[in-house]
Amino acid sequence: MPVLIQHIDAIARKKGRDALYLEFHPQPFREWREYRFEDDRVRAELLSWLDAHGVPWTRCGPFADPSRMVPYLGQVYLDVPYDEALPGYCALRDYLEHPDGTMRHAGVRFYVMPLDYAMENAAHDEPGFWERWAEDF
Repeated sequence: MPVLIQHIDAIARKKGRDALYLEFHPQPFREWREYRFEDDRVRAELLSWLDAHGVPWTRCGPFADPSRMVPYLGQVYLDVPYDEALPGYCALRDYLEHPDGTMRHAGVRFYVMPLDYAMENAAHDEPGFWERWAEDF
């Protein structure tokens, strides 16, 4: 069944705040072709932890760039505010990162999409933007 996956910058704009997200795919572009998020054991374990701890998440795409089209590679948006004062954020951060900020799980990257950076793509929210883009692609 088809699923509409929002870009992480669109999610940040919709929420009106910075947006947390995870990436699992290999960083070298040449390795993307071989990566299958459905078979990623670390990703599955991490998503199970999120579910078990009541952390809302959904699939998301990368920062939208109309000059290129990239496949969905298993990225997930975490519906938790980026706020060190919130116990929910701290529990998530502590599960994902060591105290020095390095990642606990191989191949996982924990990011924040700053709202001000996401706003650079605000024109993408205008009615018909993506339809016009598709016609010219």
